Amino acid sequence: MSTPVLDVRELVTVFHTDAGPVRAVDGVSFSVAKGETLGIVGESGSGKSVTAQSLMRLLDPPARIEGGQVLFEGRDVLSMSQRELTAWRGASAAMVFQDSLTGLNPVLRILRQVTEHVVAHGRMDKRAARRHGIDLLRRMGVASPERAAASFPHQFSGGMRQRVMIAMGMANDPTLLIADEPTTALDVTIQAQILDLLANLNESFGTAIVLISHDLGVIGTICKRIVVMYAGEVVEEGPTAAVLDDPRHPYAWALANAVPRLDAPVADRLPGIEGMPPDPLDMPKGCRFTPRCPWRISRCGDERPPLAEVAPGRKARCWVTADGRSLPPPSIPAHAKPPIPSTAEPLLVAQDLVKHFPLPKKSFFGHREVVHAVNGVSLHIMPGERLGIVGESGCGKSTLARLVTRLHAPDAGHIRFDGQDIATLSGEELRLLRPRLQMVFQDPYASLNPRMRIGDILAEPLLVHGRVKNAAEARERVGGLLDMVGLNKAWGERFPHEFSGGQRQRISIARALALEPALIVADEPVSALDVNVQAQVLNLMLDLCERMGLSYLFIAHDLAVVRAFCDRVAVMYLGRIVEEAPAAELFAHPSHPYTVSLLSAVPEPGRQRIVLSGEPPSTLRLPQGCAFQARCPVARPICAEPPPLTEIAPGHRVLCHAPGSLKPLQGSP
Repeated sequence: MSTPVLDVRELVTVFHTDAGPVRAVDGVSFSVAKGETLGIVGESGSGKSVTAQSLMRLLDPPARIEGGQVLFEGRDVLSMSQRELTAWRGASAAMVFQDSLTGLNPVLRILRQVTEHVVAHGRMDKRAARRHGIDLLRRMGVASPERAAASFPHQFSGGMRQRVMIAMGMANDPTLLIADEPTTALDVTIQAQILDLLANLNESFGTAIVLISHDLGVIGTICKRIVVMYAGEVVEEGPTAAVLDDPRHPYAWALANAVPRLDAPVADRLPGIEGMPPDPLDMPKGCRFTPRCPWRISRCGDERPPLAEVAPGRKARCWVTADGRSLPPPSIPAHAKPPIPSTAEPLLVAQDLVKHFPLPKKSFFGHREVVHAVNGVSLHIMPGERLGIVGESGCGKSTLARLVTRLHAPDAGHIRFDGQDIATLSGEELRLLRPRLQMVFQDPYASLNPRMRIGDILAEPLLVHGRVKNAAEARERVGGLLDMVGLNKAWGERFPHEFSGGQRQRISIARALALEPALIVADEPVSALDVNVQAQVLNLMLDLCERMGLSYLFIAHDLAVVRAFCDRVAVMYLGRIVEEAPAAELFAHPSHPYTVSLLSAVPEPGRQRIVLSGEPPSTLRLPQGCAFQARCPVARPICAEPPPLTEIAPGHRVLCHAPGSLKPLQGSP
C-alpha cells in the first residue's frame, strides 16, 4: 500500500490558560491519500480549525502541540526545524483561510501576493512568476486576470478574493491543500464555483485536500471521506455517503438530521439536540457527548469509548453502536399548517419601493454615482404568515428589510402596515410604530450592547415605551421573556460575552418580542450559527409563530432553511423580485432562470449544478432590459427589453420573457 500524503497520528494540542490546560485537539488521527479530499466537520469549538493550524504548525503560545505525529509523505512535520518548515510551507503544503479579506494584505497588489511564494522558494524569476501568476488567476476563473493582477484586495468581491487565496495556495503546485471554511461567507452560486474549482484541482493535479466546514452539504458534495469532530476528538470517520446516510455516532446523527434538505419532506420541526458542548476545562468522565445524547446508557457516563470499527472502513466512538447497530431515523410529523383565511387583510403591503444611495463625488467636478439598491419592489405579508426573501449578496434583501421597518425612508413607493401608510412617518409617529414592528439582526455579537447586562437589554424597550411601571415589574417581564426563548431566568445578570452565538440570537429574539409585535423582520437570523443551534433557533421561531400569531419577513441565503421555515418565497436579483410563489410551488416548479440556477447550486450530494458564470452586475450601472440576461444560460434577443411580470399559476409570479425555459437538471453529475 502506498504511503499517504498526510498521516496524522494521535495529535494533541493544548492551550495553557490561566484557568487551566484546554486540550483543544485530543488524540486526533486520520490520513489523506494523493488525489483524495477529506472533510472535517463539527460545531464551533470542536477543534477543526485548531487541528488545521496544528498540521501547518501555525499556532503560537499559549497553544502547544504536546503529542502525536503529523507525517507528510512519511516525514514528521512536528520534528522539522524552522528553516525546513518554511521550505515545506507553500512548496509542498498550503492553507486557504476562511476570511479572505483578512487573509490578504490590503496594501499589496494581487499579483505580488500570488507570486511571492514562487519567488521566495526560488522556483522562478520575477518575470516568469508574473506570467505564472496571471495564468493561475485565469485557471482560478478570475475575469480579466491581467487587470485583476494589478488590483488591490478591497476592489474584489468575496468570491473573487477567495479565488485569489486558492491561487496563492496553488502557486507552487503543493501536494497538500488545507482549506478552512473556504466557502462559508459566500453566496450559493459563488460557493458552487469554488467547490467546482477545488474538485478540478483534486482531479487534474492529484492534490490531496483537507476541507474543513460546518456545512455538511459542502462536505457531501466533494469529499470522499469524512471525519466528525466533537469536543476535540474524532467521534466518527468513514466514507462520506455512508456517514451521512447512516451515522453511527449520536452527534454525527444530530448533525446529519439537523440540516434541512431540498429533497426531504417538509417537517413541522427540525430535529436537533438541546444543550451545549462540554466545558473544555471540565470534560465528562466517559463519553463527552453523554449529557446531550438521547440514547445514552449507564456505561456512557463512566467509560470513555474508543474509536473502533463499526462497519468495514468505518469507525465510531460510541458504546451504543459498538456492536454494529444503526441509530433510528428521526420521527418528526409532517408539516400541516392551517391555511390563512381568504377574508384576512394583509398585515403589510409594500408597493413599488425604491431606494438609491448617492456616493460621494471622487472629485469636485466629478459625476456622483448612485447605488440602485431597491428598484420597484412590491410584496405583502398576511397575519401569521412567514415570507422568505432569498438572493445573492448585494441583491437588496437587507435594504428592503430596513425599508419595511422604516430604518430607511424609501425614495419612492408606499408601505402600509396594519392599515396605516408608514412610508412618510417620522419622529414620534415612528416611535409609536416600533412596538408592532421589530427586527432581529444577523450578527448577535454586534446587535447586543456589550456593556449592558442581558436583563437591562431586555428591559430597555419596556421602559422606553412605558410598558412597565417600575423595576420590579420590568424584572418580572424579563424573566418571562427569557423563559419564553428557552433561557434560564437567572441569566439576566450576565453580559452578552458570557453566552454562545445561539444563546445570543435567542436573546435578540426575546428583545424583539418584548413589545409584543405583530411582525418580526429577521435578517439572516441563523446564518452565523452551527447547524444544530440553527435548528434550535428555527424551532423556537416556529413555536412563537404558532403561540403568538407572529408574522415574519425572513431573509436568508440558505434556500433549504427558507423552504423549511417559510410559507411563501420571493427571489430577489439586483434590487427586484424576479419570482414569487408559495414555498412548495416555487421549490417544486421554479420558473425564472435565476431561481433554477440558485436551487441547482445548493450543495447537496448527487445534485447536478448549473454553475453561473461571473457575478451580478454592478448596482451602480443597471443593465437595460432583464437584469439577469448577462448571466442567463437561456438568454435571447428579447431579453434586451424589460421583462413582463407574468402570473403562471395562482400566486406564482415571474419577471421573465420566457418563464420555465430553463429546466432543472436531473440526476447526479
